[in-house]
Amino acid sequence: MDQQELNEWFTQYGESILTYILLMVRDYQQAEDLTQETFLKAYRSKQQFKQNSSVKTWLFSIAHNVTIDHFRKKHPLKHYLDLTMEEKDGMPLPEQIVEMNEESEELYRAIQQLKPTYKHVIILRKLKEFSTAETAHVLNWSESKVKMTLRRALVELEKVLTRGGVINEINRSI
Repeated sequence: MDQQELNEWFTQYGESILTYILLMVRDYQQAEDLTQETFLKAYRSKQQFKQNSSVKTWLFSIAHNVTIDHFRKKHPLKHYLDLTMEEKDGMPLPEQIVEMNEESEELYRAIQQLKPTYKHVIILRKLKEFSTAETAHVLNWSESKVKMTLRRALVELEKVLTRGGVINEINRSI
């Protein structure tokens, strides 16, 4: 891979990968750093890309792994707690989420309350619109696990939104 190809990938997928990582880490500066690390890893490991998937899927897989590694290295206890408990700490500032309307902000807050596996599958399948196969590749899961986890995640997301009154507000406005 040459520098020009890397630049093309960054131009094509950089913003999307940045927003994916931002949804996970909730810190814009950290998301930028992890995005850069994602593309550096892609550059260094281009020969390992077997083209079993699209470049986009491969890059998101690297971004996912870079983000998980960040949590493991930076916050090993927090990473463990995230796997076993719902997260209840602060949300990113609205300025960090580009042009997010009120309903999207509520949805984002609700997603942040889900356990990490649910967050990952919802972000990839519903927000980033990855196919089941692409999501399975990124998360290194089977397609059936993606489907099952997505169903469970959406049920849990509905519960969180109902507890927060968002679904009741939406139903009243219809």
